[in-house]
Amino acid sequence: MILYHGTNVDIETIDLTRGMRHKDFGKGFYLTPNRTTAIRMAQKKARLFGGTALLITYEMNDAALQSGLKVKAFPKKACVEWFIFVDANRNRKTVKPIHDYDIVIGPIADDGVVLQLTNFHEGIYTPEQAAEQLQDKYLDQQYYFGTEQALCFLHKKNVESV
Repeated sequence: MILYHGTNVDIETIDLTRGMRHKDFGKGFYLTPNRTTAIRMAQKKARLFGGTALLITYEMNDAALQSGLKVKAFPKKACVEWFIFVDANRNRKTVKPIHDYDIVIGPIADDGVVLQLTNFHEGIYTPEQAAEQLQDKYLDQQYYFGTEQALCFLHKKNVESV
């Protein structure tokens, strides 16, 4: 499977310690199967932090999903379990990781999701109601790699300026 990572600097070796802790699925390395989504991310990072917008193409060995790694695959659409999982990972009060998955696959929490997270925290919606509000919304997919064992199944193929 081909996956993309949009960035503003070339990555020779993936360093899991460099990831940010309070992302959708926690601190790790994120990719997407959607080239356009990765290009948008690369351009955003270059605009915010300088450098060159780069699209790095990786090939994931499909054996990763049957290798004995701990994998969590959410449905492609928002669901209550995914919503609560993202909310817990994004909680800035949380110090330790909330899960021990090697790979997590699921929707990217975009601005519409952030709005529903806010509505949930303000007591406007329950998690079920918030997830329901997102059912008709297309959410790009992401692949989280959180361990060195998982990274062994990723192979860098190409780097291009975008």
